[in-house]
Amino acid sequence: MRFVQIIEYKTSRIDEFNALLDGWVEKNAGHRLATRAFQARDRDQENVYLNIVEFPSYEKAMENSGRPETAEFATQLAALCDGPPVFRNLDLLDERTFQD
Repeated sequence: MRFVQIIEYKTSRIDEFNALLDGWVEKNAGHRLATRAFQARDRDQENVYLNIVEFPSYEKAMENSGRPETAEFATQLAALCDGPPVFRNLDLLDERTFQD
């Protein structure tokens, strides 16, 4: 079953956050475990963002979380945030794409 993790965080340093994220994506090309990722900004809360990351399974997501480079990356990102992130772990039950 596909798995989605939503990471909500607050930062006033989004440009630095995104530069670090871009570096992570580049560094992990060819051996990343995530299959898709989205970043969104909360329109109702200043400096609140969400990263929505899809994995082929919960097990692959946990494998990714257990990597030493993932822990180092998370520590670097946390230093750019205005508090701890909030994680939501979701089993993907259904997906629909609309192109009306």
